[in-house]
Amino acid sequence: MSRPVLAAAGLLAGIPVVLATLGPPLSALPASGGPPFAPDGFLGTDVLGRDVLGVLLHGGASMLAITFTATALSYLAGGLIGLLAGAARSRWLDELLMRPLDIVLAIPGILILLLAASLAGHGPVIVTAVVVVVNAPAIARLVRAATLDAARRPAAEAMRLQGENWWAIHAGYVGRCLRRPLLADAGARLTSAVYLTGAANFLGAGLAPDSPDWAVAIDRNKAGLLLQPWAVLAPAALVVAFTIGVNLLADELTRGKP
Repeated sequence: MSRPVLAAAGLLAGIPVVLATLGPPLSALPASGGPPFAPDGFLGTDVLGRDVLGVLLHGGASMLAITFTATALSYLAGGLIGLLAGAARSRWLDELLMRPLDIVLAIPGILILLLAASLAGHGPVIVTAVVVVVNAPAIARLVRAATLDAARRPAAEAMRLQGENWWAIHAGYVGRCLRRPLLADAGARLTSAVYLTGAANFLGAGLAPDSPDWAVAIDRNKAGLLLQPWAVLAPAALVVAFTIGVNLLADELTRGKP
């Protein structure tokens, strides 16, 4: 691993996470009603007349909470399905588990988001559910392929001959073999979750329009980009820094020792 790259990745991903974690308890959400797109304060005001710096300190908590929660649930659901399909040694169970996921993979994520918003309304729960539905099938396919490969290795066969149970073989040995491919995939899944969360807020299917969420701030303030660019550029920079940072971090960690 390259220490400078690892440090840069940690810095890029860490700044948005620290702001999202420490921002809300350390500062009050600025009140609206002031002059919109004014140069007042350190970064000026937004479309609602709120201090942009205060919005930044509060806007990351919602986005990153949805992102991390949805990604964790995606790996839980997709990983379980993929592990069962790869370890079942049953063609009919493999087909039963994987073929419905192929249908979901064929549908664009934005279309699933719009469909969910039209049927179930909007809010963080809906956005989280959509991210899980979109990401879990790809994770399941990755886990299934890695499980099939690991379960056929000599070490796994030797464990079967020694009478090891299913849990010891698949949750133990196969699970350890899954760490590197899942780590390599984690950056892409987090990026996908950020993209879908941001898209939901852009389309009005996510949080309320007056939420300080970074994606909502980018959407609501884009009309004043030339008047007060920091209202758009500052939250956009934090989102970009987070996505680049987590992908660099995943890439560097997979270059380490297995």
